[in-house]
Amino acid sequence: MTGRRRRRLAVAVAALLVLESLLPAGGVAMPVAGAGRRDWNPASYWYAPWGESGVHKGIDIFARRGTPVRAAQAGLVVYRGEIARGGKVVLVLTARGWLHYYAHLGTLGAESGHWLATGDPVGTVGDSGNARGKPPHLHYAVVTLVPRPWAARPGAQGWKAMFYRDPGRLLP
Repeated sequence: MTGRRRRRLAVAVAALLVLESLLPAGGVAMPVAGAGRRDWNPASYWYAPWGESGVHKGIDIFARRGTPVRAAQAGLVVYRGEIARGGKVVLVLTARGWLHYYAHLGTLGAESGHWLATGDPVGTVGDSGNARGKPPHLHYAVVTLVPRPWAARPGAQGWKAMFYRDPGRLLP
């Protein structure tokens, strides 16, 4: 890599860090229809110990099975499918470079490769994956592709916190 390319890369990374740290999150909507702050425990974000994953990297928003789950921000559906822990999941990449992770869905509504506007259907609340048999809920996490070193924490997997946003703080 030439010196010129290194400088360009350094400027781009610095710009992304400024964007991530100074600009307000803006435009994050509640992903579970009718839910409010009483429907999740704010202390559950980055709670450890938490099962096989070790740390709970999102929040669980509890609602009745079948309650609509909607896109919290506009973005591109980059994954729609089923995985062991998350069950039925949808992953949406926003223009800001955040990945919104919707897990334990009962049904999948969004299609891979489709652009969603804020509020478009993603699926419904369920108990798929390792939530089987537990009260229906949406596991909602927000991952940033730009590390935020100041967000690192001491303790279990604390360095990974650089890549996560607390969804409870982003919601209205």
